[in-house]
Amino acid sequence: MKPFKILSWLFFLSFFTNSALFSQELLINHVNIITMEDDKVLEDHSIYVKDGVIMEIAPEEEISVAGIRTLDGRGMYLFPGLAEFHAHIPPPEQYGEVFQEEVLWMYLANGVLRIRSMLGHESHLALKDRVEKGEISGPRMFISGPSLNGNSVTDPDAGRQMVRDQKAAGYDHLKLHPGLDTPKFLAIADEAKKEGIFYGGHVSMDVGLVTSVTNGYRSVEHIDGYLEAMITDKSKLDPTKSGPFNMLVVGDVDKSLLPGLVKMTLDNKSYIAPTMTLFERYFGFQPAYELRQQPEMFYLPGQLVTQWFNTKTQLESSGVLAEAKVKPYLEFRQWLFLELHKAGVPMLMSSDSPQVFNVPGFSIHREIESMSKAGMSNYEILKTGSINCAQYFEEGGEWGVLKPGAAAEFVMVQKNPLEDLTTMQKPQAIMIGGKFMQRDELQLQLNLIRQKYIRQ
Repeated sequence: MKPFKILSWLFFLSFFTNSALFSQELLINHVNIITMEDDKVLEDHSIYVKDGVIMEIAPEEEISVAGIRTLDGRGMYLFPGLAEFHAHIPPPEQYGEVFQEEVLWMYLANGVLRIRSMLGHESHLALKDRVEKGEISGPRMFISGPSLNGNSVTDPDAGRQMVRDQKAAGYDHLKLHPGLDTPKFLAIADEAKKEGIFYGGHVSMDVGLVTSVTNGYRSVEHIDGYLEAMITDKSKLDPTKSGPFNMLVVGDVDKSLLPGLVKMTLDNKSYIAPTMTLFERYFGFQPAYELRQQPEMFYLPGQLVTQWFNTKTQLESSGVLAEAKVKPYLEFRQWLFLELHKAGVPMLMSSDSPQVFNVPGFSIHREIESMSKAGMSNYEILKTGSINCAQYFEEGGEWGVLKPGAAAEFVMVQKNPLEDLTTMQKPQAIMIGGKFMQRDELQLQLNLIRQKYIRQ
């Protein structure tokens, strides 16, 4: 079938104003496709999508489908939608249900088509259901349950009950926070295995990295626990002196202990959610007043940005975020991230958003920049937000890759992201849930959000 020729890409964007036109079948011709099955680009190919599934990818002359709408994607690149695997959906009582939906739009507009929400609320399950039914637009969601921590888990039996309750409620994952002692943690881990639900999170000090990972931690958030496991003198880990995340004792790390920790991580098939940008922005030495003025902050309620500003400036005023103190820790994190990656530990694209100065969707591109600066290749960076995330939930091949039979979830950009990561910051179009949304529609939603929160 010959493609329907259009005069220009701009005409393509303006002509198809209703994304619902493509809710059933779509054929895109003359597009360059990064399947993520390898690091090659299928140049000048066609992709045929029906009912939200990729039916065929082949050179144009090999696909013949009569009677469907056809687009010319000449010069454009397609890659699987990004996944943000340490995300947060705000609870409705924070800024209302509308703000929840705005957060979902911010993810979509930045090419983030899947999220793993890491602090659950019962409203998130209903939100996920509405997205899956097509009632509202948003990324596909994996929802963790409410926090299991030293306060919420009163004893081992209570921990077991929380696991059973969260599994029964329909949560996809368990999120553990600090403060758990070893008996509580082991009870949670044992019950989670019985219930068949993944769990991970922070590493409680009393439990430690080794016990966490060897007892089934699916993901270690923030690369937590590795620094502490490489400190031989545990008396150094005094929270009144060692600073946030023990960053002030980085000089006492024994790096010779890392190979053993790497082997343990690989043997237990644990993943790492590094959230590099969280530490560079929240706990970094870049001043809060600079971060407050960055463009993406204007897509959020002013009250929330002010709260972030106050949180960081309190740390700044205490002197704990002085460059001389923070820089060695950030450099250590970059080294640790790259060493784990080079050893084969699977990384999950994660930024922890919304969190202090990490805006949903936008922060993923800052995370991408951080991973690149640390030394990860462009292809491996894309893997952290696609193949690795699908494999995390044992859904490899079902999404996070472009091939026949996989979900039709992809992003269209102007340049090859294997050569230029910044092109992903401005998706020209996305496809998710059987709908094709062009840049105009995504930008309109961002403009409406920005207008709502315009500062007087």
